[in-house]
Amino acid sequence: MKGPTAPKDPTKKRSSLYIMLDRNIAGIPGSDGSCRDSNFMEGRLIEQVKGICGDVTEDILKLLEHTDGILQLVHSIGVSITAMNEDEKDENVEFTMQCYGKVDKYATGTNVKATCPCNGEEVMIPICESGINDKDDIIGAFHYDFPGKCRSAIVTLKFYLNDGYHVPEIEVDPPVDFTSGPYKKMIERSLLRLGNTRRLKKAIQKAKNGDKVVIAYIGGSITQGAGAKPIDKKSYAYISYRAFCDAFTEDGGANVQFVKAGVGGTPSELGVIRYEKEVTDYGTIEPDIVIIEFAVNDEGDETKGVCFESLVRKAANSPNAPAVILNFAVFMNEQNLEDRLVPIGEHYDLPMVSVKAAVVPQFGQDTVITKRQYFYDIYHPSNDGHQVMADCLSYLFQQADKSDMPEKDSDFVKEPLKGNEFENIILVDAANIDSYGEVAHSGFDYEDTELQYVERDENFFSTPEFEHGWAKAHGTKDAVFSMKIKCKNIILVSKDSGDPNFGKADVYVDGKLALTANPLANGWNHCNPQIILNENISGDHEVKLVMHPGDEEKKFTILGFGVTLE
Repeated sequence: MKGPTAPKDPTKKRSSLYIMLDRNIAGIPGSDGSCRDSNFMEGRLIEQVKGICGDVTEDILKLLEHTDGILQLVHSIGVSITAMNEDEKDENVEFTMQCYGKVDKYATGTNVKATCPCNGEEVMIPICESGINDKDDIIGAFHYDFPGKCRSAIVTLKFYLNDGYHVPEIEVDPPVDFTSGPYKKMIERSLLRLGNTRRLKKAIQKAKNGDKVVIAYIGGSITQGAGAKPIDKKSYAYISYRAFCDAFTEDGGANVQFVKAGVGGTPSELGVIRYEKEVTDYGTIEPDIVIIEFAVNDEGDETKGVCFESLVRKAANSPNAPAVILNFAVFMNEQNLEDRLVPIGEHYDLPMVSVKAAVVPQFGQDTVITKRQYFYDIYHPSNDGHQVMADCLSYLFQQADKSDMPEKDSDFVKEPLKGNEFENIILVDAANIDSYGEVAHSGFDYEDTELQYVERDENFFSTPEFEHGWAKAHGTKDAVFSMKIKCKNIILVSKDSGDPNFGKADVYVDGKLALTANPLANGWNHCNPQIILNENISGDHEVKLVMHPGDEEKKFTILGFGVTLE
């Protein structure tokens, strides 16, 4: 009888860098029938590695900056994917590591692909067989394409290092205990200010009475649900809305409407323009509670707080007088803009919640949740992080319910702290320009369908932002756009892109150059607001846009304008 064949000696275990560790992923349906999750890495890879792996030497981190260094450092890529549902573990997910090219980042970059079973088996991709070459520049994104059946999974992604390179092994964190005493104390720290709860208590009482209540969230990508898998049901906004329903309604919240208006990469300078369209649906929705989250997006606010305060007052001074809550998220580097924004909340005695105040102190000692657990990437929370954010808001709701009813409301018409000149701003685009002014153009009649898409409200699918704009096609010469309107300030909203076929445009107001808009400055497809006029008195103005010399034949998309008429 023949005995068992002895196995080969085990392969030498290589030192490895974790890019993702037990991270939730979930496919989002695309308009083309695809179902994909993406993790964008441009400018983030090094901080992502530092956040997960901790003590990594600078010489190794530097090699991650570009693909030539990665070819030197990395031996192979390890990808393991485990389906969330047992009956989906026989499915496969298509993994792609997208490199951005040096010349045309989307066209000349290498796509490193592998088919990964959803049973947790690690798939190894030797870097020497990946096809990465000297035309590649950086790692731009990791994509996960799901089959028709499987929709959510957990992924671990590692870079195994070549001989001669070594990093310390990391210790895997124990699961977060969301019921422990230390966790509850951490959540309690998030309550920066209970503030004047008169409006919030009225909304809670309406919910208890079974009356209709609308709870709305406006902010950036974190409010959109970035990092939450799936994005529609695991975002902090949705979880805290459900907690509100569970706490204050008898029928599971049938009388409570959820409005989510988060848009990635955008500051309150855009949020104040989006408010009527995406929160109130031009007056057809009347929120009882408005939660504002821009603490990690407002570095791009040109007004350094004026637009944020204008948004606070716009919401608070709505006819139905909703409760306004300020919600402060945090980046992995432990930074946000509370120093700028908290004084605005104090000025109006607003309820304020800070996840920074909750989690940052315990990252160093007496840890309840680690950075690896809290963050999905360097900017966005993971599912655990979104749960923490939701629990912080839920704690505020509970404390407001217990508090005494204030005798009078906060004063939202008093002198502003920083400014309120954009409080009455409205969105003007091709759908409504005839009501406010007149437009004449030549060459700006192209339909741009490659807009920024976001998931709104309870939707799992995404829909376009600012779909009623004016666009110029590639190759069109002598294009001119002109708008005449009576107003006192104007914010141009244009499309940013990573497509090199987009070009710069010169924007003139009343014959003077206001700015040169460069859609390639930020390098990705999103909505970019820029102030082109800001005066104290309303007057007749003309906006004219022509392509910058040298870019005459390139594309440009005007998404709309934020305008204060009087």
